[in-house]
Amino acid sequence: MSFFSDLGGGRFAATQHTAGPWDPAFMHAGPPAALLGRALARTAPRSGAFMARITFEILGPVPVGEVAVDARVVRPGRSVELLEGTLSAGGRAAMLARAWRVTAAPRSAGEAPPPPPLPDSPGAAPPALEGFGYGDAVELRFAAGAWDEFGPATVWTRLRVPLLEGEEPSGMERVLAVADSGNGVSAVLPLDRWLYINTELTVHFRRAPRGEWICLDARTAIDEGGAGLATSVLSDADGPVASGAQSLLVAPRA
Repeated sequence: MSFFSDLGGGRFAATQHTAGPWDPAFMHAGPPAALLGRALARTAPRSGAFMARITFEILGPVPVGEVAVDARVVRPGRSVELLEGTLSAGGRAAMLARAWRVTAAPRSAGEAPPPPPLPDSPGAAPPALEGFGYGDAVELRFAAGAWDEFGPATVWTRLRVPLLEGEEPSGMERVLAVADSGNGVSAVLPLDRWLYINTELTVHFRRAPRGEWICLDARTAIDEGGAGLATSVLSDADGPVASGAQSLLVAPRA
């Protein structure tokens, strides 16, 4: 199984592995973001270029069903270029993306400490998160924090299914598939009483991720009269590879 099956012509059928925690009829934003990122990376690829930043605008819930993806270069250039893409469902745009691709840096400068070690085993999910598709498709192992604790958390993630059947996910796709989980693992309000849904996701990449495990070090802040903001550092076993941010709609559940 996989998150999507390829129908050809830029069309894909979502499987139940994409279903999110808010409503099983709608996707977690991670899989469609990874699918859209895949399309951007395959648009007029150039040797020596690097995808530095991708911002996803989430226009509404994405139903678990057929989607269409397209991407294009809107500002070409030898050193810097801007790409954009659209993921549509039911004839309407459900997610937009804009990405900056730049010439890869010729050398490294500065170091960051590696993330904490990978725990030996995953922790049990709370009842509110049991049995939904995306939750079953992604393995989570907490190195700091826990499902039953509010506040910052550091969690190692691994995709149990590929983005597309028979295709090994790229490092960028692995990051994008889990970056949207920052607000969930670092929750500061109870899931059964509150919604804290992100309207967008921005990921800045430092380098290409390596390996199947991605560490998500996340924290959420919510201010009365304002909005919620979840921020995260994403790492592989060697150190940080990207930074993520999500603006949150915060509201009591009906």
